[in-house]
Amino acid sequence: MGLIRREFLKFSILAGALAKSYGSKGSDETNEKGNEDLNFVTVPQGLKKGSKVAITAPASSTSMGEITRGMKIFKNLGCDVVVGDTIKKYNSSTRYLSAPDEVRAKELMEFYEDEQINCIIAARGGYGSLRLLPLLDFEIIRKNPKILIGFSDISALINAVFRKTRTISFHGPVASSNFDSFTYENLKNAIMFNKDFKKLVNKFPSMSVINEGTAQGRLVGGNLTVITSTLGTEYEIETEGTILFLEEISEHPYKIDRMLTQLWLAEKLQKASAIIFGYFHSIDSRRNFYPGYSFTIRQVIESRIKPLGIPSVLGLPIGHNSKMLLTLPIGTLAEINTKNKTLTLLEPSVC
Repeated sequence: MGLIRREFLKFSILAGALAKSYGSKGSDETNEKGNEDLNFVTVPQGLKKGSKVAITAPASSTSMGEITRGMKIFKNLGCDVVVGDTIKKYNSSTRYLSAPDEVRAKELMEFYEDEQINCIIAARGGYGSLRLLPLLDFEIIRKNPKILIGFSDISALINAVFRKTRTISFHGPVASSNFDSFTYENLKNAIMFNKDFKKLVNKFPSMSVINEGTAQGRLVGGNLTVITSTLGTEYEIETEGTILFLEEISEHPYKIDRMLTQLWLAEKLQKASAIIFGYFHSIDSRRNFYPGYSFTIRQVIESRIKPLGIPSVLGLPIGHNSKMLLTLPIGTLAEINTKNKTLTLLEPSVC
């Protein structure tokens, strides 16, 4: 699906009003059309001083101590912070889940329905977001567009929200992340209201180029394992004409191979306008694989991506393996330029 610049300009003019209408007839009609066309998206309201941020644990558990940094970050931005019971009242009987599925889903929906809440950030990843998807009311989420942030296991949630509601969500730090200066500034630029938006150009000199070229598309993606786990469901990502980004942590090369092959068999790779990979630890190391050694992760990625011939890069600060964390708005129009080694956000992700 080609992306027409004229449609983007028209969207940029209308997006702010649509998001601010919060469930008006005009907003509903546009979003219903957006469910069929990636060109139509809803932009949530950006944060300002006095905005309220909710921290919830839609996947695995964490503690108040572990989210201290995240709470401090949002307070420094002038926001009020509320913490959900999925964090404050964790019971070890739910093991790797912060709470039963119904409790986690209920808390998330309550934050969406609360008019005082402007932003929802996941406390951490782990596992469990996928289990929530059939329990969520996406019609309510669509009528209450809010900033939703997370990565890792939260990839299932942020991509499902965009798929079902066409509301921009954010692949970015969780409340328990390490907020270095790059992560902090990048997050702030993505989610804080700025009436004087200019294209956000991110330059990455260490970017490795797999296939050269320049391409535009709306951003979709996240953790490779989680993205692959949604295939064949109503929540699987749509990649036609998009810039697809993928990241992973501590997986063997053959497992990376298997997941990329599954995405290829599902025609998710071929339909993208460009593909971005995050930083992979030990990308050039071989692992034991009877009766010898495996391919390296770099070799696996190149073998699956090079034949596609679309602009593709490797080594951006996305996800687990980077000390710095780039915030990528799911659904925002972006451009990748392998010659300049830049990733540019062409539209505001909040209004």
